[in-house]
Amino acid sequence: MAVSIKTPEEIDLMRVAGRLAAEVLEMIGPHVQPGISTGELDRICHDYIVNQQQAVPAPLNYNGFPKSICTSVNHVICHGIPSDDKVLKDGDIINIDITVIKEGFHGDTSKMFLVGEVQPHAEKLVQTTQEALYLAIDMVKPGIQLGDIGNAIQQYAEKRHYSVVREYCGHGIGRIFHEEPQVLHYGRPGTGLTLEPGMTFTIEPMINAGSRYTRLSKKDGWTVTTKDRRLSAQWEHTLAVLDDGCEVLTRRQEEKF
Repeated sequence: MAVSIKTPEEIDLMRVAGRLAAEVLEMIGPHVQPGISTGELDRICHDYIVNQQQAVPAPLNYNGFPKSICTSVNHVICHGIPSDDKVLKDGDIINIDITVIKEGFHGDTSKMFLVGEVQPHAEKLVQTTQEALYLAIDMVKPGIQLGDIGNAIQQYAEKRHYSVVREYCGHGIGRIFHEEPQVLHYGRPGTGLTLEPGMTFTIEPMINAGSRYTRLSKKDGWTVTTKDRRLSAQWEHTLAVLDDGCEVLTRRQEEKF
């Protein structure tokens, strides 16, 4: 499948979907406290997306995924399924991944939350992963290659003695949830797709405190964990390549881009 180049009108629609996805993360933040279940977080987000935003939670029933958001706690890398049995406790870290469909277009973003008092090593992993995402975003402009971006993320993480997950990556996005290109978070400079204005995709580095190796749950077929059960962190934004750089379509109010 070729990489789709979006028209200015399509990017306008993606801007709306991206803003809504960002607003869900802003809304859910105060609820992320010790004692709440990830199932309850899912219900709050679902209600907000459907009833307040008049939008569609893209994960729900996507290839059989049973919930409206992904909640990945501690050693869960991605695709964690919300559950009433999973209650957050003091010291947890959690990634909440939101994808909203509005007017046929997707906005996809995720954020790490610290639950109560978090150990410094966990907070450092979360911060480093966010910094790696921001470093990558700063690089996005016409003419740069995806291998340059992946290499920058990899170097940033590995110099700090972390590892980068390789089995899961960012992706093109628009009317389709996951389209070309694949956006790897590792790689070699001077390789990969050359960016052009109108391309839209996510960057979503998954960085582990221990080894990069992963394990997919045989029980549910979705939950991805670190093989060594050490912590993992992830942040994600949806971007549009512009003539002179990029726009972060899922920017939250707290962020300065």
